[in-house]
Amino acid sequence: MKHNAASLNWKEINLVLEELDLPGFQIQSAVQSAFDVIVLRIHKKGETKQLLVSLNSGACRIHETFASVPKAVKPLRFAQFLNSKIVNGWIEQAGQLGDDRIVRILVRRPDARFWLNIRLWSNAANFIVTNEEGLILDAMRRLPKRGEITGGIYLPQCAQSEEKKAFNREYFIRELPGESSFNKKIDVFYAEHGGGLSLDALKEEARRNYEGSMGRINAALDKLRCKETEFANAGKLKEYGDLILSNLACIKNGDEWLETQELRIKLDPRTSPAAQAGLYYEQYRKAKKGYGEIQTQIAEAEKELLALENALNRLLCETNPLVLAKLLKQGQKPAALTGQGQDKKRPGLSFRRADWLIIVGRDASENDALLRHHVKGNDLWLHARDYRGSYVFIKQRSGKTVPLDILLDAGTLAIFYSKGRNNGAGDLFYTHVKYLRRAKNGPKGLVIPTQEKNLHVKLDEKRLRALESCRV
Repeated sequence: MKHNAASLNWKEINLVLEELDLPGFQIQSAVQSAFDVIVLRIHKKGETKQLLVSLNSGACRIHETFASVPKAVKPLRFAQFLNSKIVNGWIEQAGQLGDDRIVRILVRRPDARFWLNIRLWSNAANFIVTNEEGLILDAMRRLPKRGEITGGIYLPQCAQSEEKKAFNREYFIRELPGESSFNKKIDVFYAEHGGGLSLDALKEEARRNYEGSMGRINAALDKLRCKETEFANAGKLKEYGDLILSNLACIKNGDEWLETQELRIKLDPRTSPAAQAGLYYEQYRKAKKGYGEIQTQIAEAEKELLALENALNRLLCETNPLVLAKLLKQGQKPAALTGQGQDKKRPGLSFRRADWLIIVGRDASENDALLRHHVKGNDLWLHARDYRGSYVFIKQRSGKTVPLDILLDAGTLAIFYSKGRNNGAGDLFYTHVKYLRRAKNGPKGLVIPTQEKNLHVKLDEKRLRALESCRV
């Protein structure tokens, strides 16, 4: 039988609470793995349970969960409140208010009693903590229009539910496969069908997140492999130069072709034969040198692609939706997912051209983060002169000098991501990161360069398109 995802109805809530038998349990901790999911760890007479509350639209529920529960990337407000107010408290009462899908749990601590009001309505779910008189101490979702904010009053009354008023529906407890408790079966069911927190939805999000990057790398690899094939035939260029020099006596000024028994070679009639041979030799030397660099770039791109594929596969193999949601929330890089490192995610935009990494900070926060955590003294810094905008960095390569073409790429990005973009051109200055000093009492990220050099750059659509294809 196929079951559609839906919030628990009032009969299912009663069955969940009957199985849990919450009175007598002590609350040991609260873990909020996402903004709309919280788990209370509770203990009684050697038995420990995890009570999950989800306010996820279309999958509102309360039940025991048997999966591991990860902590949020950053501590979340409501969990911190619960840990300070109700942890170590004892559950005295737990039940549903009529058939309204509002679960009320009375918690006793030595100094006070608290009501945990859990409203499981798909379009207006909330988890509200009040004192015994109904004064709101905090709410998982702060809703000012409903008065559900700290200092407000919440006194739920037993009334006919909105759904029953609208549809006069009769409710049934879902028949789910398995021989275990309803709590266990419903936990398994929501892991697969729990709306935005279901495995299917989360895995689809993972595919979207990764397949875009993988597509860009594959496109870049196609171009690199075409260039590799071209450079692999560099020997032909040397052969052309040799044949031209050995047939100088046969070539007349203005000839466009050299016909030999072996080959027919294109000539430039405006260039002397000896100079033409020299051009072929120069092309040969560049191709021979470039062949090794292209192979290095291909190897690095293939390595990055494999890391992405492995990371995506690990996400797709994850069976705990709470863990998968946390990983996606973190936006972890492949290295973190594959155990290759735990570096902070680099902010901004990154471009890889001819084995050079160019990084762009798009605002003051990203500029500051890059300066503090992601660049070193010998990296090159560029910034548009007289305009607010991006810091652009060229990562240093050991024993290499930044080529003019890469400098123009970085300069183009510095102008494009500045307030001077609409001018189509601009002046910028550049220097090594070690020659920057922070402005005393200045705005976030502001630096003053020394030993800077000047560069004028015109925006070139062709160069910008080429850079976009190299974004990683």
